[in-house]
Amino acid sequence: MNTSIRTKLVLMVLGVSIGSMGAIGYISYENGKANLRERIFDQLNTLRSVRSNQITTYFDNLTTQIQSLNQDWRVINAMKDFKAAYRDLEQETTPTNSEIEPNNTTNLQEKKTRQSNSDTQEISSSNLAEKTPTPSNSDINITSPSNLRNKIAIPSDLDAKLNTYYEQEYLPKLTKITEGKPILELYKPRNPAARYLQYHYIAANPNPVGKKDLLDNAKDGSEYSRIHDIYHPIFRRILKRFAYYDIFLIDPETGDIIYTASKETDFATSLLKGPYNQTNLAEAAKTIMQVKAKGYTKIVDFQSYYPSFGAPAAFIATPIFDKSELIGILAVQIPVDPIKQIMTNNQNWEKDGLGKSGKTELVGSDYKMRSISRFLIEDKENYLKNLRAANVSNSIINKIKEYGTTILLTEVKTTATKEAFAGKEGTQIIKDNREVTVLSSYSPLQIRDLNWAIIAEIDLKEAYAPIYGFQGVILLWSSLLVIIVTGGAIILSYIFIKPVNILIGNASKISNGDTDNLAKLNVKNEFGELANSFNNMVDVLQSQRELIDEKSQDNEEIILKIFPDSLIKRLKNKEQNIGDLISNVTVLFSDIEGFSELYQTMSIDEVVTILNDIVNAFDQAAEQYGIDKIKTLGDNYVAACGLSNPKLDRSKRIVDFALEMRSIIRRFNLEKGLNLDICIGIHSGEVMQGIIGREKVTYDVWGEPVSIANRSLGSPASIPGSILVSQNVYESVADIYEFELVSYLETSNNKKLGLWLLQTTVTSQILTVKV
Repeated sequence: MNTSIRTKLVLMVLGVSIGSMGAIGYISYENGKANLRERIFDQLNTLRSVRSNQITTYFDNLTTQIQSLNQDWRVINAMKDFKAAYRDLEQETTPTNSEIEPNNTTNLQEKKTRQSNSDTQEISSSNLAEKTPTPSNSDINITSPSNLRNKIAIPSDLDAKLNTYYEQEYLPKLTKITEGKPILELYKPRNPAARYLQYHYIAANPNPVGKKDLLDNAKDGSEYSRIHDIYHPIFRRILKRFAYYDIFLIDPETGDIIYTASKETDFATSLLKGPYNQTNLAEAAKTIMQVKAKGYTKIVDFQSYYPSFGAPAAFIATPIFDKSELIGILAVQIPVDPIKQIMTNNQNWEKDGLGKSGKTELVGSDYKMRSISRFLIEDKENYLKNLRAANVSNSIINKIKEYGTTILLTEVKTTATKEAFAGKEGTQIIKDNREVTVLSSYSPLQIRDLNWAIIAEIDLKEAYAPIYGFQGVILLWSSLLVIIVTGGAIILSYIFIKPVNILIGNASKISNGDTDNLAKLNVKNEFGELANSFNNMVDVLQSQRELIDEKSQDNEEIILKIFPDSLIKRLKNKEQNIGDLISNVTVLFSDIEGFSELYQTMSIDEVVTILNDIVNAFDQAAEQYGIDKIKTLGDNYVAACGLSNPKLDRSKRIVDFALEMRSIIRRFNLEKGLNLDICIGIHSGEVMQGIIGREKVTYDVWGEPVSIANRSLGSPASIPGSILVSQNVYESVADIYEFELVSYLETSNNKKLGLWLLQTTVTSQILTVKV
């Protein structure tokens, strides 16, 4: 089969075009995907590391708090007083009202009399002998009046009301999350003192469930209620201040929980033989009883805790010593909300670069979650719907719905968690617990007593969305180019099949750099003129291209030095109004002191040379610290961090840059024999940037951060060599540098803004995160 040259030419041009486009497209696509994948993995690694440090710091702080509390004299005295009052209550409880009501009045009156007289005089031993048998030393506490053993009244409706509370309030909620019907007798306390206290502080407590802690005194006339009225407000303030779920005081000899702040059904029960002796709180208490060491703390992992209606609960416990004697155990029920806030960054996933599907999660050694799923927080109904579609049991779904959490309820047994629990740290593309392909970063989490892993993941589909879009663009343009090339080849092959060979030869020489030996077409027609024009055009185009390239390069360099990349594209597109509103930008405004005096002793050229040298040094330092230069106004230098690219550590970078600017000025003084200095103001917030003007354009940045940074230089606290930062910048770097509050500025909304003078760098380990 004979194929015409025209057909061969068309097929050749078409084949070369398709092959070239395919190769370029494939290489571009694969390189883009690889670069994007590495960038996202780096971001996930950074985010995982930050969350890991935050969680570890939270538990370290929790340990420090509880170890401080167990040495507080109020906690020590509370433990001693509650223990004595609880033991007295065990002896004072009687079965009927008739035996004790007369004595109860006398007892209450005696206690009030003793309490009012205790601050002015001691009770004589003879008076004590007349009223009650002499107590032993173990019955007397230094922080309370005499503990006289008297009978107290047992309410006639104690058992009935306690049964009613358990049957109507406690057990119905427990039924929702347990299989079968809970039996009352298995949960109700048997100890008379426990029933008595649960009656007064839970069943007869007028406050609703969840607010039982609002009752300070049951007004039952007991010594326990008097002690409770003294210490409970203190513990309630501690509870609120540190956001604990509950606080416990436990007798290490009996295992009795002699005090709780929240007053759930574990109150007054025994962790050794009571209904909750198999809980993780009991495990923590038993460990403390065995170790009996000062400064020791025990953290127990989350378990379903029935006194909290089966909700997941974790505890931290520590011994309470009075000198060398173990007198009690202090335990705290760890709140879930701080962990949730850390792992979700207060639900700001997209600001962390996690998009619509990214998440950071904690997983326990049982492969159950130890944090709340993002998908449950964002869309609870859809999350539960997906669980049903995944054939998750109704009991698990009901618990998630009831508790509003995935802790201990959602399993995350994936390649990432298995690798993490094997002690490995890394990144992989895997299937997550939803069977969705994700980019995953994982590692073990180093927290004492806890075997947890931490993962940071984002859906592959969302992560690769930009490259998928690029793939579509390549296919579209490739298709269009194939059509164009095919049509052009057909037309040109028909018209130029003969003379085009000569032109192709000339073109080949030009492509090889040979422009001196071009072949001439010896015909006196349009093709000959075309050949001559082609040769002339090559010469002209070559010279013009060189000139254009040179001018374009010069113009591009000038534009890049003046305008940001994000605005250059819009300027080239000839947009009329070019501007952006940018959040989280830290602005530096500086003024070189003593520069105007140089004009008196130097020539203009010398002054300009010095200014150029200083500004160039500032520019180099700005590039080193990732700072964007905005402009110079005479001897003022204005810069910002977070303007072109968001930076988590922008405040630290700008302060470091300010210190470097001050060092540069001082080096110039030493080298040039000058007497210059610099004042610097720094503020952070939301700014606007834009290109101003039509015929003569200029780039500028404005907003409150620029104004405050500039105004701070006019403050009396602004002296040569000073670096002043505003309140929000101070709060960002207060743990890195030492500052002194020196002045205030009035803001646009008539509020006073603190100005802080930078002193020195804090000599502690500083975690620097670069994203």
